[in-house]
Amino acid sequence: MKLTRIMVALLMAVALFAAPAADKATKAVKATTAAKAKAELVDINSATAEQLGALPGIGDAYSAKIIKGRPYSGKDDLLNKKIVPAATYAKIKALIIAKQK
Repeated sequence: MKLTRIMVALLMAVALFAAPAADKATKAVKATTAAKAKAELVDINSATAEQLGALPGIGDAYSAKIIKGRPYSGKDDLLNKKIVPAATYAKIKALIIAKQK
């Protein structure tokens, strides 16, 4: 009986101390994932047709149009210049960037 109470108390203590550590680890993973995603943005001003084609909704035709329409001052130029439709732009806007030289 005493052993069971001690085990329950130990398990509760571990749970109390492990929860904040697990929460911190989860936040760290999310931050790392977000940073990695930002680092891997596709630059529409310099990406190859293959890199552009890997974006959702972008095939050979849109890749060619994107390359032909360069340079872009901002990623929203894909909409402004009517290079891709709004639905396609919505899929890729978080994945692209238009870097300036």
